[in-house]
Parts: sequence; structure tokens; C-alpha cells
Amino acid sequence: MMENKDIPTFKELKKILKQTDTSSLLKIKVALLGDSATQLLVTALKGEAIRRGFCLDLFEAEYNQVERQILDPTSDFHAFKPQITILFQSTHKLLTHFEELPPQQRNSLAKDRVDFLSDALSLIDGKVIVYNYPEIDDAVFGSYANKIDSSFVYQTRKLNFELMNLAGTNPNLFICDLSSIQNKIGRDTAFDSSVYTSTEMVLSIDVLPFVAQRTMDIIASLQGKFKKCLIMDLDNTLWGGVIGDDGLEGIQLGHGFGIGKAFSELQLWIKQLKDRGIILAVCSKNNEQTAKEPFEKHPEMVLKLDDIAVFVANWETKVSNIMQIQQILNIGFDSMVFIDDNPFERNIVRENIQQMTVPELPEDPAEYLEYLYSLNLFETTSYSANDKDRTKQYQVEAQRVGERKHFTNENEFLQSLNMVSEVEGFTKYQTPRIAQLTQRSNQFNLRTVRYTEEDIQRLEADKEHYKCFSFTLQDKFGDNGMICVIVLEKKDKDTLFINEWLMSCRVLKRGMEYFTLNTLVDYAKKEGYKTIIGEYIPTPKNSMVEKHYTNLGFQPLENKENQFVLRVEDHEEKQVFIKKKE
Repeated sequence: MMENKDIPTFKELKKILKQTDTSSLLKIKVALLGDSATQLLVTALKGEAIRRGFCLDLFEAEYNQVERQILDPTSDFHAFKPQITILFQSTHKLLTHFEELPPQQRNSLAKDRVDFLSDALSLIDGKVIVYNYPEIDDAVFGSYANKIDSSFVYQTRKLNFELMNLAGTNPNLFICDLSSIQNKIGRDTAFDSSVYTSTEMVLSIDVLPFVAQRTMDIIASLQGKFKKCLIMDLDNTLWGGVIGDDGLEGIQLGHGFGIGKAFSELQLWIKQLKDRGIILAVCSKNNEQTAKEPFEKHPEMVLKLDDIAVFVANWETKVSNIMQIQQILNIGFDSMVFIDDNPFERNIVRENIQQMTVPELPEDPAEYLEYLYSLNLFETTSYSANDKDRTKQYQVEAQRVGERKHFTNENEFLQSLNMVSEVEGFTKYQTPRIAQLTQRSNQFNLRTVRYTEEDIQRLEADKEHYKCFSFTLQDKFGDNGMICVIVLEKKDKDTLFINEWLMSCRVLKRGMEYFTLNTLVDYAKKEGYKTIIGEYIPTPKNSMVEKHYTNLGFQPLENKENQFVLRVEDHEEKQVFIKKKE
């Protein structure tokens, strides 16, 4: 197995857990229900959570009590009320159950397990993470097991397939892919038969950090913490050789034999990330035109300039250039990944931008891609069709940044943008994007409430208690798409409460918050409401909106910490340079 320097050992995770003060970390209530011994898995999960900036308040059920804890409404599990439930029903226990079944019932194993899980989902509040089933070939039928639906191999594969189908129809269900982990590191590493027979532990010590990593990838993503941007070095990272020295014909790229294949396949993977919505940026020590030449002229180049949101090539330090990229994109450093073949450059970036993820790439470029696969850097718990347009939106934002430099007066610049916003409720077409915004937005997010698509549909339908707004923004450079979401809760006949106010950081300093407030006040006046109450719930990520309500003219609400009130009749409409689309 390839050494993975970016994933700690179990011993290191245990040390992190013992030596870290977790009092300041964000606490998440998690329940773990397993049919085998899970004590060491709990240790690995807690240690990995600390590495991500979280503290798990973790309920661990007695092993082999999965069904009882879920089906009994008075169980300790239900009393705990977890935000996230992890279900770990192992392939080993599944095999034991399979062998006890009469032969004529064995072809229903997968269906029975999926039916149970489907029923369980209706009884569990919050998100559910299910570990799928690494294969055990019991060798009863040999290769013929692939042809007969009453074989254990057949049923295991069918079960994993049906789990994916169930997850595709249930927005609260997520699959942690133990099967892929075993495929990567090997069954002999993932399972230790001597440990299993003496301890009932089906996961080896060596595999626990990988399982903890993949589990926390999902949990962190559900908490809005995930990677949005890949920043790339060029020479010996995206192609072999040095473009400034070797010239266009001398760099190594191509799909034939040789090391050029490794670089081309890496680019193919990066292109897929871009199509999925990951922002691509270039940070290279090079002359800009020389650095761009392969993108424009090399016939084997997979990535093109249109795929790159921000392209920075000069002779400044990588650290200063990455900071420039961050300012243009306006996303957190902890949302960025930087890949570079040079260990010196990697260490300099790590030392100066500690929040950033900088993988320790192998020395051999042939191993780059498999190594990056193993890190699962770009976990996501949501996806919408709008994601594929993200690169274009950031390219346009870079144009706006350049345009602003030509103006000395900010209002004149804003007026020159010819901004238009379409204001709507939550339509069916917008539902995936709105849910995604609530799950992904961290900085301009006043209360950081995470909603699923089902939640969004429920809020829009409940017009007696809620009023929902979505805002788009476009200007002379292009369309930003949906950039703001508001959920108003009708507390009583006089009062509206801002249950959700989040906005994309791409549109900061353009007056969108004033335009939004004007819209809310117009609605309140029309419907006869006298006050609007807003709340700011602090998180490690949203300090930028700490003064949001006071800056808009709200006053602190007496006896209510972090709540603010605006009396509708006292509101003076803010000057904005955004027109409402009719």
C-alpha cells in the first residue's frame, strides 16, 4: 500500500484526542450504532474530528443493538437526539445472518436489509450516515457466485447498489464507502482475523484512520466545511518539464506511453472537478504569457484557459500570489487546496497559510493521481446543475475587480455595473440550489441554519407561517445566478423574524444587503407588520456579519442577546444601484 503522509495513524489520532482542549471547538451530537465492537472507531472519529476543528459529543450504543435502539422510541439513542447518526452493520455479521437463513430465503437478504434501513430513516431525526458493505468472498460458489442471486457475493453487491438507490431518493441519507476503502488498501490490511475473533472488532487498527477520515469528510461537509478551490502549480505538476526551459515541444503530456500519460490523466481528473463546480486557479512562478502557452497551443493539453477562474503567473512568492487569488475569489483559505511538486514551496505555503490544505505529493508523478484519490479532498453532500457555471462566475468576478481599479468613486463604479435583481419565492427549479446555499454558505450567514430540499419545499408551502425570498444578481459582466436567500417567519400579526439570511460573498460591497432590506421592509409594510427581528448566531466562520443588523439600522433587542429589531415605520430606504427585474 502506498504510504499516505496526509492521513495520521491511529496512534497519532489517539494522541490528538488526549492532548487537545476541545472546549472552544464546535460541538456536534453524533450517535454511533454498530453490530460489532466500535470503541476504537470512536477514538479515531473523535481524534479526526479535532483535526477538522470539531468536537464530537458522541453516543455509542452497546454493540449489536442497532435495531433495538432505533425501533424503541424510549431508547437511550432517541433520548440523546443526535444531529447525525452513524449506522455500522458489518459484512461479517451480515454473512453470519445469511448462513443462518434457509436457502430459499437467501436471495432476499439485500431487500430485507434495505427495507429495514428505509423504515429506520422514518424513525431517525437528523442526518444518517450508513457504512456500506466491503465484500467477503465466502468461496461457496467461486466465480459462479456472480450468476446466482442466492450467493452471498451477489447479495452483498446488490445490497450496496440498492443502498445507493435509497440514498439517491433520501436527502438525509449519506453513504460512507467502506467498500472503496477496502478496495484501495486491501482486505488483508482492512481486516485482522485474529483481532476479530478475540475482540469482535471487524475494522483493523490500520484501517480506522481511513474510515474516520471518510466519515468526518461527510460530517464536515454537512457542517458547511469543505473544499471549493484547487490551486495548481504548473511545471512538473500539470505537465512534465519546465515550460520556460524546455519550450512547448519539450514538456511531457499525452495519452500514449511514458510519464506524459500521468500528467494528462491528472488533468482529466481536474477537468471533472471543474465540471462538478470546483474552482480552478493557477499559481506559478513563470512569465504569464509563457505559462499560458500550453493552455493555448499544446494539442495534448486537457485543461484550457476557459477552465481557470484565476490565473496568476509571475515571479512573486507563492504565498503572496495565493493571497491574491483568495482576495479575488473571496473564500476562506480552509476551502482551498494547493498542489505543487516542489516540497520547498509546499512547506512555505503550509507555514504561512496554515488553514490551507497542501497535500504531500509523491515524488513520482505517476503516483499523483492515485494519491489524490485516496485523500478524498473534495467531498460534497450536495450538488446542483448550477455548480458547473461556477468557474465562469469567478472569471467574471475577476473582470469586475479589474474594472473597479478604473474608478475613484465607488458609487460611480456601482452605477456603471447596470445591476438587476430578480426577486422570487422558492420555486421547484431553484430548490436544489437554495438547499445547497444553506448547506454551503458560512461567512455571510446570520444564523447558519442548514436546510435539505425537503425543508425548502416545506417552508415555501407553509405560507401561513413563512415568507420566502430568493434573489439573483446580474450586471454588464454576466449573471451571478442566485446569490441571496431569505426566510421570514411570521411570529404574530405585528412581527416578522428573519429565520434565514444568507448571501454569496461574491456580491459583497455592491449594495445587495441594502436592496434586500428594502425588499423586506416593502413586504412588511404591504402586509401590515410593524417590526422585523433579526438574529446573529456566532460561528467560527461568520464574524464578518457580526455588525450586519446594526449597520442596517436595527437596534439591540432588550433581554435578547444577539437579537436586533427594526421598526418598519422608522426605516429609511437605502440608496442602491440595483434595479428590480419586473
